Amino acid sequence: MQITAIITAGGSSSRFGNSNKLLEKIHSKEIIWYSVEAFLKVDGIDKIIICGNKSIIDDLNKIFNNDKIEIIEGGNTRQQSVFNGLKACGDCDYVLIHDGARPMISSETIKEAIQMVQEKKALTVATKTIDTIKQVDENLKIINTIDRSNLFNTQTPQVFEYNLIKDAHEKLEGQNFTDDAGMLEFLGKDVYILEGDYKNIKITTQSDIEIAKIYLK
Repeated sequence: MQITAIITAGGSSSRFGNSNKLLEKIHSKEIIWYSVEAFLKVDGIDKIIICGNKSIIDDLNKIFNNDKIEIIEGGNTRQQSVFNGLKACGDCDYVLIHDGARPMISSETIKEAIQMVQEKKALTVATKTIDTIKQVDENLKIINTIDRSNLFNTQTPQVFEYNLIKDAHEKLEGQNFTDDAGMLEFLGKDVYILEGDYKNIKITTQSDIEIAKIYLK
């Protein structure tokens, strides 16, 4: 059984500031290092492909010196970056797709996802929505309060049978889906939830760094 992890690192970090957030250091380690390290700790993952923004490829090559890690250039969108990663997988049975900006992912969650995907074929890590959700109109007037009992906030990794997700990317190439599970949903395929951890946040702004410092201490 061949398992590959794809780590997306192709974004420009436009909402973060003047630097690429993945290269920001927390307790002397880059954010991207924490994200990759969790996958390195899991037995059974044969290859880790980092799809990087071309502006940080040299930095990534300096950070990672491991035969299991391959660094390639990402695309102009997340969907393009993941597709580049899928094409670089080679022989593969299952693939995990993870945001490089989620450094608090645990190896335990990754292991659970690998076990679950062998039965379900497609899943995403997610957490139950705990906030009350309001639907509004174009004037920001509330028009509905949505029942949150069946709502989940999507995280990563999202984990798939390789041929299933690669086929979806081939069929939907050139579009702009923001997550891979959504592509399968669009094609009428079943996708399941693996409940994750609320700590598994995505680093987007400077304030997220302060939260990550606490969790990664």
